[in-house]
Amino acid sequence: MKTKILSIILCALGFSLCASANEKILVNHEVTTHIVMPENIKLVDISTTKIIGNQCADNIVRIKPFMESDSIHSDGYKENELLGTVTLIGERHIAQYDIVYTESPRYAASIYHVSYQHAESYINPEVSMPMSEMARYAWAVYGSNRKYNQVVSRMHGMKAVVNNIYSIGDYFFIDYSLENKTKIAYDIEELRVKLTDKKEAKATNSQTIELTPVYSLNLAKKFKKHYRNVLVLPKLTFPDEKVLRLEISENQISGRLITLAIEYEDILHADGFDSDILKGTSYYPHYYINYTPKP
Repeated sequence: MKTKILSIILCALGFSLCASANEKILVNHEVTTHIVMPENIKLVDISTTKIIGNQCADNIVRIKPFMESDSIHSDGYKENELLGTVTLIGERHIAQYDIVYTESPRYAASIYHVSYQHAESYINPEVSMPMSEMARYAWAVYGSNRKYNQVVSRMHGMKAVVNNIYSIGDYFFIDYSLENKTKIAYDIEELRVKLTDKKEAKATNSQTIELTPVYSLNLAKKFKKHYRNVLVLPKLTFPDEKVLRLEISENQISGRLITLAIEYEDILHADGFDSDILKGTSYYPHYYINYTPKP
């Protein structure tokens, strides 16, 4: 089934396996090779039983030459022997590599980073923005200066503020900060995003819709004084009598609840993202990404 899916995608791309030589990855039976793709991997195809492997993380595949009960020793595979090919299909790109055996473990790749230069792009209607791209934008927003001043909340010795709201593609990037003015560290239990009525407490038939962020940049669960995070939500519209509410609760019996209410007017004034914000930034996601400024 995987082979059939792979063939369909390759044909749709006009990707000819024989059109050009693939990049080579050197492997050895004493080394586990980790192939890191700059976006989440949707499908992995290994063309031969001479190679074993699995997907060990969202964007990482590990492979190794197959050794059956030590019946194949180090001299079982010859130097520069082509063991097969590995094809990686990501959210927006596809890459294929020739897996070549080397008798010297020191020449085998333990970590191999996939470059977009060696990958073909394809249209995936299910992915409007790859996670790696989303992370990169979030890091850029995280490192940008605060532009918003109107969404501020103070309670329990805590101050919460929305720094920026950006509209990028099909998503809103909400950049917010927390400041702890007490001497007690804040333990984050959970973050909830809700679409609620403005007068929720007084409404007898109020409706609350819980939203799930597609990405959260800062996964820290505890801070002493300062905390900043960027949440990514699918674009949405809502009536004026509703508010988008961020609720951060503390992991304590007498937990402090922090609430930020974002009105629709604030959403309407979300900034379009300026690609120049990516230039010169020192913030990069935990994915391997090359950025080459346009001339």
